[in-house]
Amino acid sequence: MPRSNYQHLATNPSSSPRRRIKILKYVVLASFAIIAVRLFFIQIVEHDYWTARADEEHTMLETISAKRGEVYMMDHDEPVAIVLNQTSYQVVIDPTVTKKDEIKTALETYAKDYIIVDFDEVYNQEGLRYSIVAKNVPRDIIEKLAEQNLSAVYFKKVNQRVYPEGELASGVLGFVNNDGVGQYGVESSLGETISGKDGLLKSTADVNKVALSIGNDNIKIPAVDGKDVVLSIDRGLERKVEQIVQSHIDNTAADHASALVMNPNTGEILVMANLPNYDPANYSKVTDASLFMNQITEVPYEPASVCKSFAFSAAINEGVMSADTTYFNQGYEIVDDWKIQNAEQRASLYGTLDMKTALYWSLNTGSIHALKLLGGNPNQITQQGREKLYDYYHNKFRLDYPTGVELAETEGIIPDPNEGVGRDSTYANMTFGQNLNITMLQTATAYSAVINGGTWRTPTIVKGFYENGEVTPGRIPKYSEKIEDKILSDETSATMRDMFINNRSYKKRGGIDRNGYDIGGKSGTAQVIKNGAYDDSMSETVGTYIGFIAPTGEMPEYVIMVKMLGDGRYLDGGIASNLFDDIENMLIDYLKIKPGVL
Repeated sequence: MPRSNYQHLATNPSSSPRRRIKILKYVVLASFAIIAVRLFFIQIVEHDYWTARADEEHTMLETISAKRGEVYMMDHDEPVAIVLNQTSYQVVIDPTVTKKDEIKTALETYAKDYIIVDFDEVYNQEGLRYSIVAKNVPRDIIEKLAEQNLSAVYFKKVNQRVYPEGELASGVLGFVNNDGVGQYGVESSLGETISGKDGLLKSTADVNKVALSIGNDNIKIPAVDGKDVVLSIDRGLERKVEQIVQSHIDNTAADHASALVMNPNTGEILVMANLPNYDPANYSKVTDASLFMNQITEVPYEPASVCKSFAFSAAINEGVMSADTTYFNQGYEIVDDWKIQNAEQRASLYGTLDMKTALYWSLNTGSIHALKLLGGNPNQITQQGREKLYDYYHNKFRLDYPTGVELAETEGIIPDPNEGVGRDSTYANMTFGQNLNITMLQTATAYSAVINGGTWRTPTIVKGFYENGEVTPGRIPKYSEKIEDKILSDETSATMRDMFINNRSYKKRGGIDRNGYDIGGKSGTAQVIKNGAYDDSMSETVGTYIGFIAPTGEMPEYVIMVKMLGDGRYLDGGIASNLFDDIENMLIDYLKIKPGVL
C-alpha cells in the first residue's frame, strides 16, 4: 500500500518541477509582451503626449512685468509726478515642492499683512506648480524671508503704485488694484498706453527647477513699458479749487460738490475736482463705492436753467430771435394741458419783456418762447420747433454723445422730438434743462462753444508724454480723434457773451468786482427725481453755475462750472454762484490773468 501511494504521487503532473518552470516561462513571456505593447504605445502611439509632459516638467514660464507709466500734472509750466512706481516684491511658490507648514509659518511671521491666499486652497489644487501667495512685500521683509532658505520659494520684483499727493484729484486718477489692473480714472481709461505690455521668458530647467542656459526652445519676449503721461490738470490749481469746494461743503447744505475749469479755446481741462474724494493708495478702505465715480464725466443729471444758454443761442443762430426780441410774460405757460411756471413770480416782471431780461431772471416762459420762434410760430410749439431744438442739442451741441475726453464717460439722453406722449411739454421743459440727462462735461463743452466764437471742441485731459525730461505733445491712440466743428456764428456767440455778462453785472452775489475783466455766467436749480417723479418736498436739489472769465474786450480764456448737491431748502443756483465767485477770484490771482483795456 505505501509503495502504491508513493508511485501515484510521483507521477502527478501538478507537482512536477518541469511543469512549474514551463508555466513560469509563459508568465515571463506574457509580461514581456505586455511591456512591449506598452512601450509601443508610449514611444509610438502616445509619443507626443509624453514628450509634452516631459517638456512641461523641465520648462519654466515667467512673465516679464512691464513697468507701468507714471502720471504727471502741470504745475504752471513744469510737469510734476503725482503717480509714481515703487519697487516691491511678490512671493511665488511651487506647491508640489514647497512644504505648506514651513512656508505658511514663515509668511505669517514676517509678511502677514501681505498674504493674499488661503494656503489650504492652494495646496488642494492638484497639479498646481505656480502660485503667488503674497504681494507688495517690501524689500526688508523679503530679506528676512530669504534668510529662511525656503525651498521652491521665489521672490519676484514688481512695481507698486504710489500716490504722493494723497486724495488730490482721485476722481481723475483712479487706482491700481492688487492684481496690477488699473481701476477707474486714467489708471483704467489710458489702457495699454500707461500699463504697457508684459513680456514672456520660457526656458529649460533641470530637476531642481534651475534654468539652463542651453536649449533651442528658450524664448524671450521683452516687456514693453508703459508711457509716462502728462495731464493738462494744473496741480496747484487743482489743490486750491478742491480746498475751496471743501470749504463750501463744510459751510453750506451741500453733501457733494464738483468743479471743472477748462480752456474753451483748446478744450484743455485744468481742474476736475470731485468732493468728497478718497486716497487711491488705500482704496480698499472706501465704504461708499460712488466715490470712485467721476461725477463730472460719469453721472448725468438735469442741469436746469443752464440749458437756457443752448435754447437761446439756437434761436439767435437761426436768425429768429435777438437779445431785444420781446414777448408777453404772464408768469406761466400751458403746454399739453400742463402748467409750467416761472420760479420768479414778481409783479414787475409781468407784461412785455425782452429776451435779455428773460435770461437775466431765468424765466421759463422766455426759453419756451425761444422754442416757439424756432418753429416759426410765436404763439405755439410746433413740430418744426421741436426738430430744430433737437438738431442743436443732439447734432451741434452733442449733449447726448460722449465728449471724447480720455476718461470713462456716460452718454446723455435727449428725447426724440416725434416720439412719445406730451412731446410739446417735454421739449418746453428741455429748454430749461429738464426731461433730459447730460453730464457736467457735456454741458461745459457745449457752453464753451457758445462763448468761444461758436466752435465745439473735443475736451482733453492729456497734454502729452513725459520723455527725456520734457513734455512731448501726443495723443492716446484710443482717443486720437479730435473734433473742431463750427456750430454757431461769431455774431451769435458775441450776443450770448454780452447776455451772460449782463447776468453777472446785476447778480454779483457777493463776488468781488474787478476792473478790466469780463465775467459772465448762468445759474441753474434742479429738483431731483425720486421714485420716478420730481421731489416737490425739495429735500434734495442740484445747484449749478457755469460762466467764463476774460480780460475786458477779449475772448474768454477760462470756463468754470460748479455743481452742488444737497438739502434743497438751503441750496440753489445762487449758492453755487458763490462757489463760482470764489474759484473765479482765486483763478485770476493764481494764473495772473492780466486785465484788458477799459
